Amino acid sequence: MMNIDLKQMVTMRTFFVFLFLLHVSVVCMAQSQLNDYNIVWNSPSSNSSESMPCGGGDIGLNVWVENGDILFYLSRSGTFDENNEMLKLGRVRLKLTPGITDNNDFKQVLQLNKGCVSVQGNGTEAVIWVDVFRPVVHVDINSKQGTRLKAGYENWRFKDFVPVDRQFFSNSWKQPRKDFDIKTYKDVVEPVSDQIVFYHRNKSDIDDIFDLTVRLEGMESVKSEMYNPIRNLTFGGYLKGDNMTYSGVTDGHYRDTDFKSWNLESNRISNTHHLEIGLHIDRSAGPDDWKSQLEKIRKEAAANKKNARKKTLDWWQQFWNRSYIFIEGNETDEKWQVARNYQVFRYQLGCNAYGEWPTKFNGGLFTFDPVHIDNTNTGTPDHRNWGGGTMTAQNQRLVYWPMLKSGDIDMMKPQFDFYLRSLKNAELRSQVYWNHAGACFTEQIENFGLPEIFEYHTDRPEGYDKGMQYNSWLEYLWDTVFEFCMMIIETERYDNRDITAYIPMIESCLTFYDEHYQYLARNRSTRVWDDNGCYVFYPGSACETYKMAYNSTTVICALHVIITRLLDLPDGYLTAAGRQKWQEMLKRIPPVPLREIDGHKVLSPAETWQFINNMEAPQLYPVFPWGLYGVGKPDLEIARNTYLYDPHVVKYRGIASWEQYPIFAARLGMTDEAADLIKQKLKNADRRFPTWWGPGHDWVPDHNWGGSGMIGLQEMLMQTDGEKIYLLPAWPKDWNVSFKLHAPYQTTVEAKVVNGEITELKVTPESRRKDVVCEIKIKQ
Repeated sequence: MMNIDLKQMVTMRTFFVFLFLLHVSVVCMAQSQLNDYNIVWNSPSSNSSESMPCGGGDIGLNVWVENGDILFYLSRSGTFDENNEMLKLGRVRLKLTPGITDNNDFKQVLQLNKGCVSVQGNGTEAVIWVDVFRPVVHVDINSKQGTRLKAGYENWRFKDFVPVDRQFFSNSWKQPRKDFDIKTYKDVVEPVSDQIVFYHRNKSDIDDIFDLTVRLEGMESVKSEMYNPIRNLTFGGYLKGDNMTYSGVTDGHYRDTDFKSWNLESNRISNTHHLEIGLHIDRSAGPDDWKSQLEKIRKEAAANKKNARKKTLDWWQQFWNRSYIFIEGNETDEKWQVARNYQVFRYQLGCNAYGEWPTKFNGGLFTFDPVHIDNTNTGTPDHRNWGGGTMTAQNQRLVYWPMLKSGDIDMMKPQFDFYLRSLKNAELRSQVYWNHAGACFTEQIENFGLPEIFEYHTDRPEGYDKGMQYNSWLEYLWDTVFEFCMMIIETERYDNRDITAYIPMIESCLTFYDEHYQYLARNRSTRVWDDNGCYVFYPGSACETYKMAYNSTTVICALHVIITRLLDLPDGYLTAAGRQKWQEMLKRIPPVPLREIDGHKVLSPAETWQFINNMEAPQLYPVFPWGLYGVGKPDLEIARNTYLYDPHVVKYRGIASWEQYPIFAARLGMTDEAADLIKQKLKNADRRFPTWWGPGHDWVPDHNWGGSGMIGLQEMLMQTDGEKIYLLPAWPKDWNVSFKLHAPYQTTVEAKVVNGEITELKVTPESRRKDVVCEIKIKQ
């Protein structure tokens, strides 16, 4: 046994108490700074566009107060109808008597640290929150004087209707069909004693979007083998309240939409009210079984009523302790807005932490009535441009990249699993159309892995390759999946995650490029390889911009980085045969194309191309996302020249939506440029809620706008290359900041910067401190 005297024991105990108190102090300080970022309104709203986000697990609410009523929309991940529109689950309206706005002391607050919205006024407070661990929404009302409560479940899908005009842009058809009618089918709403049950069940007696897409794209021969997330999908929930009973149905109209309201009313005046909305999604059960499952959720909610709130509060506390960025300033200061809006937007992402389906770039869980975005759009509250079940990888990637450095790797699983579920269907495309192996993931794919039918275009020349999208924007654009492959590999490096389940998907995507470009070469020539023994990636595409490209830079960078990183994974992930295959493929990847502009050597989007179709800058993709050029890496000047002198890059430099220039500038160490762009990117939106950006190129709230802003701010503070950690590579000296971010190899970096000097630095584990590279002074 070790001999430790009493004095040593006291000293050790004091030391550990000190460490504990220091940890508590840091946590409390972070929570206090976070409270400064709460959104506080002192007056009610005019309409749903002036709503606050609230959510948890995979549920999102838009909460606002209008004409004395508390209202919120109900959204949940995965609510896809027969046309792949992502439907809301309804709207709840709460009427209190006396009213919460009857006095002049109104306040509505998004409490970030608690993950809830509180509404206060006239001696009453309503707290709206979502259980992170169960699909249940809670409303807790406390009043100094007694109140009565009327709760209405409002539904605008009480009958079938046919979309018109821009309303089609919310589903996968995007326009009417000449050969059949497209309908949004009605929901079922059933009042039962003290609760209201509501649901939408996708019809099994019609051809839905999956059936018709398979037929129109010539995939019927393998339909029985394919994954179909649409058929028999049922989603909905119940609304109930303590001491409340059903009081009937009323009709109403909100903005451009008629609705019916199924109402509950309190049995008596009370100082407290509790309202509960339980939600459920299932694609296997019939209606009766689905209702039984919903009842089980209700019983579990009742059994866990006492501890559900505490567990949810604990979850939000650990969420905020994972990472943070706080910039010194005040609410009128744009740099302060940058950090506040970074944190608020991260909250929006946290509301779909554990959904089966990824957070949608075009609104997430928080869309609202479209007339407040486009006054010509008379669609329902379900509307979002670019559809609900369709995924645009170029946009989605920007929602998920920032989760690595924010430490939210557990929230990336829904996006990764989206591809995993669709893998078989993508592989069947290659087999049916070209008789070779590999997963062909196009851009603009459905939640079952096939191209969206509108973007596929069925009106095409006779004999045109059925595997191709007849679309000048998307033709030959097959490499967007690789950024998600890279994210998957990065989760292993950042957090030692086991990615075994995803390796077959990554390898299948690589196999497609290997086999398909040999297939194309053999169909046009007797030779497969170029003079250097390399692949000829033609025809190709550099983003949606440089079309009919020869050796696209985005493809070359993606293949080079993915294969290199795949080969660097720990033993056990690859078979010996697989390792040899990828080593041989890597040797045949051509170099990144370069060219000269006005005497400056620059990155080229491809070796050649036929036409330019969009405004993206794929010539900078070697900087981000692929990281072949940047701070601390060779040939930085070539990449900077591309940013500064390429006329296409200069012409379209901007900050809206998915535009990535703050990221490029940060990765290139261009501090002033990055600072200017990030202030434009993450400043308050032109709406009441500060992160309701958009529509930009997409919709509101624009989540790839927020995601790309998050990445830019992170890259200004910290960049990594292998084991190296570059601190403040593009950070203005007059921006005082405290931050905590995650780096590879299970590392966190916490720092405080004051007047251009790092006054506090904590690297965990301490052994990684030696890998920190910083050009400014670090106070010892």
